[in-house]
Amino acid sequence: MTTASTDRTTTTTRTTLRAEGFSCPSCVAKIEKQVGRLAGVESVKVHFGSARIEVDHDEARVSVDDLVAAVAKAGYTARPAAF
Repeated sequence: MTTASTDRTTTTTRTTLRAEGFSCPSCVAKIEKQVGRLAGVESVKVHFGSARIEVDHDEARVSVDDLVAAVAKAGYTARPAAF
C-alpha cells in the first residue's frame, strides 16, 4: 500500500500595506482583529504613526487582495506599499 505525503511546505510572506482613514489607537485594534481572522495570516502589526500595516501570511492561502479587502471590511482603505 502506498500513501501520499501530506507534508506541505508553507512559505511566509511579509506584506506591507499603507492605510488611510484611521485616526485613533482603537482603530489599530479593529484592523488587526479583522485581518488576523483570515486563514493563513500568522501575524498583523499596525503602525499607527506611519499608517503602515505589516502582515505575515501564507500567500497560498491569503492574497494581498484578501488583506486589502479585510482592511476595507474594518472600514478603512489600504493599498500595497512600495516599500
